[in-house]
Amino acid sequence: MTLRKACTVAGAAARSGAGIQADLKTFQELGVYGFTAITAINAKHSSKEQGLFIQPLDAIEAQLLIMNEQNDIDALKTGMLFSKEIIELVANWLASTSIQNIVVDPVMFGKFGSPLLDFDAMETLKTKLIPQATIITPNMPEATYLLGGQKINSIEDLQDAARDLMQLGSKYVLVKGGRLQGPAVDILYDGNKMYKLEAPRIDTIHTNGAGCSYSAAITAELAKGKPMEEAVLSAKKFVTAGIKRFIPFEYAPGMIDHRAYKVYGEDEVQFNEI
Repeated sequence: MTLRKACTVAGAAARSGAGIQADLKTFQELGVYGFTAITAINAKHSSKEQGLFIQPLDAIEAQLLIMNEQNDIDALKTGMLFSKEIIELVANWLASTSIQNIVVDPVMFGKFGSPLLDFDAMETLKTKLIPQATIITPNMPEATYLLGGQKINSIEDLQDAARDLMQLGSKYVLVKGGRLQGPAVDILYDGNKMYKLEAPRIDTIHTNGAGCSYSAAITAELAKGKPMEEAVLSAKKFVTAGIKRFIPFEYAPGMIDHRAYKVYGEDEVQFNEI
């Protein structure tokens, strides 16, 4: 049996609950081999003035060049890229590769609302990277920013946002509605059909890494050859199981348990065309 390979281009998180660490845990649990290119290190601490350490462009480029030697990458995701220059570097590199499955998680804010995308990088993200994406996976604040301030307050708004985001050029859009009241609802759209994914809302603050792991799980399933609808459903189950069996931290919101889906499974996620 061939071991499929996936790559993540994203930031590293000091607590190891999000970012590249969450991506690698997800890849491992879902049975794909993970490559990485680190764009930044997020190590926010009250005793330090600086918490985000952006990597030099030549260091990021060197990691991407190593990926060029790996001609059998089955899927790739991007997470926190932060600056216009990094987005341009990654977008130009991607255009030179033959990678077919590209998942763009447009990371803009940290768990506490700290900015993870430079103000002047938005247009580059929209024009250089997103048009290359197989799927983009914004949460509600990210979708709002990508759409110039469009408000999202309901499932109907999620549907409208999915239609509008499709105009940016990706093949699929997944808008995550975790900040709405009631069940955790996401909308998947392919430009023709629209699907609703629904899971029970879990009362916890320990969701660190959920978004990163969701997009990483989609990446892993695409790497294994699953069609998009099946990949997104599996990823929703993976992250829902992880949130249910969260790992609490003492001084900050804890992370999801990446082992949970493999150990316990998940049967409460609903997937319906709407």
